[in-house]
Order: sequence, then structure tokens, then C-alpha cells
Amino acid sequence: MGRYRPPAAKKSPYITEEGHQRLSDELEGLWIKRREVVAALSAAAAEGDRSENAEYIYRKKQLGGIDYRIRYLQKRLDELKIVDNEPSDPRKVFFGAWVELEDEQGEIVRYRIVGPDEFDEQDDYISLDSPVAKALLGKSLDDEVVVQTPKGKLSYLITCVDYI
Repeated sequence: MGRYRPPAAKKSPYITEEGHQRLSDELEGLWIKRREVVAALSAAAAEGDRSENAEYIYRKKQLGGIDYRIRYLQKRLDELKIVDNEPSDPRKVFFGAWVELEDEQGEIVRYRIVGPDEFDEQDDYISLDSPVAKALLGKSLDDEVVVQTPKGKLSYLITCVDYI
């Protein structure tokens, strides 16, 4: 009997134009790579006994991983909504904003709020679903924001908001 794992929380369906293009390019590249892996798998299968054929076993696992990612990307790309317009009030924090924050020690950090499928592209990207982004959404320039983290509450001042 396995352990019960509740389903993961649904990710936000928003993405930038660049993020959508990157995922589309990845899907296209996976189809090309899949053809190469299938050819290598066929060659390995033709060598005979598959139970002790390391190349065959490796290529089967590789093909399974590629197929899993292709299925995920196909479903996810259909769900995504591209956000490419600026908000009516550019002084407020919304999806796609670059936000500069100053903490209590005077350190300044800069983040861009992006979708959950693209926050790992750069170190200064944060997911729309992250606690920091959730605390920032809808706030304006010069607002103070309190973020609950595992280390405790952190307080920030919004010093800059732009959509460039």
C-alpha cells in the first residue's frame, strides 16, 4: 500500500510571451530528440537479448522521460494565457512587473513577477504563486509589504515598479 499524496495545487495559468515561446521551442526540440532516441532504441533492440542490453534499457528510460515531458507541455501550453499588456495603473504591482524592494537593513532586491512555468529562467524571476509575489500583487509604489516566511515575517518597502 502506497502513501497517499494529495494532488498538487493548481498552478496559475499566466505566462509572458517570452516564457510561452521558450516552452513551445522546448516542445519542438523534444519531438526532434524523440526521433533520435527512437532510432537509437531500435538499433539497440536489434542487437538481441534485451534483458541485459544496457543501451536498450537506457534508451527506454530516456524515451519515457521525453514522452512524459511532451505530454505535460502539450497539456500545459493549451491551458496557458499569455499576458502581454501593461496594466491601466503602472504604479501598481501586477503580473509581469519588475519590482524593487528595500528591506529593513536597507538592502535592495529586484524581482520580476512571472508565471510558475518560467520563474527558473533567471535568478531575479519569482513565481506569481510565491508568497512574496502574492504579498506584492495590487500594492503601489511606496507601500510597505509584510511577507510571512519560514524564518518569520519580513518587511519590505516598494521603491520602484516598472513593466519594461
